[in-house]
Amino acid sequence: MSGGVYGGDEVGALVFDIGSFSVRAGYAGEDCPKADFPTTVGLLAAEEGGGLELEGEKEKKGKIFHIDTNALHVPRDGAEVMSPLKNGMIEDWECFRAILDHTYSKHVKSEPNLHPVLMSEAPWNTRAKREKLTELMFEQYNIPAFFLCKTAVLTAFANGRSTGLVLDSGATHTTAIPVHDGYVLQQGIVKSPLAGDFISMQCRELFQEMAIDIIPPYMIAAKLPLTGDFQISCTCCMSARHGNRLSLFSLFCHLLWATEERTQCLFGAGAQEPVREGAPPNWKKKEKLPQVSKSWHNYMCNEVIQDFQASVLQVSDSPYDEQVAAQMPTVHYEMPNGYNTDYGAERLRIPEGLFDPSNVKGLSGNTMLGVGHVVTTSIGMCDIDIRPGLYGSVIVTGGNTLLQGFTDRLNRELSQKTPPSMRLKLIASNSTMERKFSPWIGGSILASLGTFQQMWISKQEYEEGGKQCVERKCP
Repeated sequence: MSGGVYGGDEVGALVFDIGSFSVRAGYAGEDCPKADFPTTVGLLAAEEGGGLELEGEKEKKGKIFHIDTNALHVPRDGAEVMSPLKNGMIEDWECFRAILDHTYSKHVKSEPNLHPVLMSEAPWNTRAKREKLTELMFEQYNIPAFFLCKTAVLTAFANGRSTGLVLDSGATHTTAIPVHDGYVLQQGIVKSPLAGDFISMQCRELFQEMAIDIIPPYMIAAKLPLTGDFQISCTCCMSARHGNRLSLFSLFCHLLWATEERTQCLFGAGAQEPVREGAPPNWKKKEKLPQVSKSWHNYMCNEVIQDFQASVLQVSDSPYDEQVAAQMPTVHYEMPNGYNTDYGAERLRIPEGLFDPSNVKGLSGNTMLGVGHVVTTSIGMCDIDIRPGLYGSVIVTGGNTLLQGFTDRLNRELSQKTPPSMRLKLIASNSTMERKFSPWIGGSILASLGTFQQMWISKQEYEEGGKQCVERKCP
């Protein structure tokens, strides 16, 4: 390692992309991340004396963090949920470290000091937070080399561009970020809070209007329980009973009931009629549930709503019209507790708020920008010479853009707003994975390039120049 330049690409670099909704991490050069789990973690005050650390648990200074999908989904007394990020930037460093520890131990399964790390960051990240992150990675994790790169730049690289307008619609915000020759143009960044969480809030209000209760799966023991107490009514069980022994099949029946599966669907003579469309659900609540916190319960409810969003909602290909929406085919959806009904006009009305905020009740539509306006406003704030390059590469990314019809509607709106002298080209991958993971994929490409190896901040450079070197080496 001469002249303070990190010269080793013999060991795979790691790429971390930590978003408001999920954490993506894996080896550079691979086509998808090894780890993809929620950024939200469960937080519990540690009991005195500690105990055995289970998978997904990380204990720090009297706190136990429950990280990853499995650990987070277990109902626990008083466990709160929290996120280490606020506005796309790291706010809770202790929680952030717990996520890194979990990623290294359970997903990467390797020592941090063996792998250089490329990490994505929000384009508006502050100098103080960048320096603190650099210091953390070198001092606490003893990594051999480090690099910080803006998410928008990585997304552009993932789509084979170094110049373009990146429209990123994720969980907490929708942003338009102009990228020119691999650099973010800070003056042109436009943010809007109309994103995935906003759509979830609109869905929640719809369910309240329709008097539909959101019951998360953790509360449900069974749908359509048998009338009265559970009774074994299949012939093999009856014969087994008479012989004072339990056949294997009978035991299987009992086990299914004990594990709260819907036994009556399989064997249940005496099961009730299936719940009819729009009828009140018929379900049995689990007994002895712990006293879960409100924040954890709401998180579980949000997961049900997110499934509803992905399954039912659709963006109208033209501005919302009540009469046109009424003619659209309905979509049938069943809630976890068995309530099921058809959704018609509302499946188009809810996502309309992304493009036309004036339609949304309780929002001052004048202050909010729809997705189309976010793009045109951002390009309008950039130098006139580079606008053709931005209009010619509008890159769509983020989980919220996977709503059915999103890119078609955006293309239509931008076509009407683009000046005649400009050529519009929308770049949106058809692959769900590429749309959700594009910053990570861009980082994977970048960190595996031979020409990139001289760009790393090496351990030696950090020790000589301190944490300030991140501002010089990572634009």
